Amino acid sequence: METTVFSHYSVLKKEVIESLAIRPDGIYVDCTAGGGGHSFEIASSLNENGRLIAIDRDDDAIRAAGKRLTPFADRVTMVKSNFTEVAAVLKNLGIDSIDGALIDLGVSSYQLDTAERGFSYMQDAPLDMRMDRQQTLTAYDVINGYSEAELKKILFTYGEEKFAPKIASAIVRQRDIKPIESTIELSELIKNALPAKAKVGGHHPAKRSFQAIRIEVNGELSAIEPTLRDLVSVLKPGGRLAVITFHSLEDRITKQTFASLCGACTCPPDFPVCVCGKKSIVRLPFKSLAPSETELEENPRSRSARLRVAEKL
Repeated sequence: METTVFSHYSVLKKEVIESLAIRPDGIYVDCTAGGGGHSFEIASSLNENGRLIAIDRDDDAIRAAGKRLTPFADRVTMVKSNFTEVAAVLKNLGIDSIDGALIDLGVSSYQLDTAERGFSYMQDAPLDMRMDRQQTLTAYDVINGYSEAELKKILFTYGEEKFAPKIASAIVRQRDIKPIESTIELSELIKNALPAKAKVGGHHPAKRSFQAIRIEVNGELSAIEPTLRDLVSVLKPGGRLAVITFHSLEDRITKQTFASLCGACTCPPDFPVCVCGKKSIVRLPFKSLAPSETELEENPRSRSARLRVAEKL
């Protein structure tokens, strides 16, 4: 089978590079290298004394990014790992502090467009959805193994799907007859479970559910806050952490984590001295940035993207 070329439109690329305020001799981490688009721009901004650690858990991404970053082999270290392990990755490399980091929480165009990966509700494939194909849990396991209550919770919480009870019930009824094995089979089942009014205009009926299942398979949301805190802890003063989110759940977690790190003393104003010990750790250079109209014309998939940045004090 011919494999699709790994491609990923680097969302908000100009804004990311400007926001990181790259120091040519600094140390930077791209926690989700993907096809290497953002990494390439970061490496291009470094001199021979600078260093970029490019991390991804997808073997295809590691190969693609490594090839793309060949011109900067003297300043780039490729690491196959989950971004949740960034603290361990840096420790293993003997790095105590960094000048900046980027996390792009989106799914690559390659993963969406390569049918065999099972991310798309538009192409038929086995139910997979693993970003790291060496992990064991797949979408098949979630759909055919989770209880109806668990499915309902996942669809509602991660997909913000208001028809989660109907969809979960339909999944359980169908799998009692025979296992649900393919993306199109699941997509059609979801579509048929929704009332007619929910299928008129707007997003594909299965979009929210597929998002929810993908998040569950890859453990995407639970890792965001601890990873952001790990990265901020190793940032040098003035160093910046940039985060690209693609849906409200990711963005809310990022926003709340940054707000917490910005928090100053919470003692009552009549206390003579501070007893809480809280101090602001970061500042926010701006609230958030969205893609430009030009970018949206080039890549409509970036419409929901948001960039948030925190600078270490």
